[in-house]
Amino acid sequence: MKILKKILIIVLCLVALPFVVALFIPYKYTVSVTETIHQPRQVVFDYIRMLKNQKDYSIWVMSDPNMLPVITGTDGSIGAKQNWNSKLDNVGEGEQEIVALTPDRMDVDLRFVRPMKSEAKAANILKSISETETQITSEFYSDSKYPMNLPSYIFGRKYIREAQAQNLKNIKKILEQK
Repeated sequence: MKILKKILIIVLCLVALPFVVALFIPYKYTVSVTETIHQPRQVVFDYIRMLKNQKDYSIWVMSDPNMLPVITGTDGSIGAKQNWNSKLDNVGEGEQEIVALTPDRMDVDLRFVRPMKSEAKAANILKSISETETQITSEFYSDSKYPMNLPSYIFGRKYIREAQAQNLKNIKKILEQK
């Protein structure tokens, strides 16, 4: 009986451990990735602000060829929304909306419905390096509630960083071929 009690205590401690660790993990984090593109800032800006172009560079949009994102509003302007609904769990269902737009920055709100309901923010920030070079920084801002902050912080940051880096490489390839 004592051994059973010890096993039960160990199992309860193992189950409780992630919940305790999550108490000390930040709820908010930012993932930031930068790439330099050999094109003027205006060329890069005109390309990235158009939600329809994501079909050519976004790994999430490209991962489901059967998904047909729907854009409402005037694409490339504040208030434009892109809704998606994929049968693939890694793409899921949701929408993004352009909420701020300046010649050097585009901010979007992300609202995910599936696979897990959540909200996030993202931005593309542009900086002219020279007349023919632009630095683009893609940022993702997460605010996960307890206890989901633990897996989001541990696994989500890596996944988002890899996706952002690939998206920027895709944009670079497309724009440098022009």
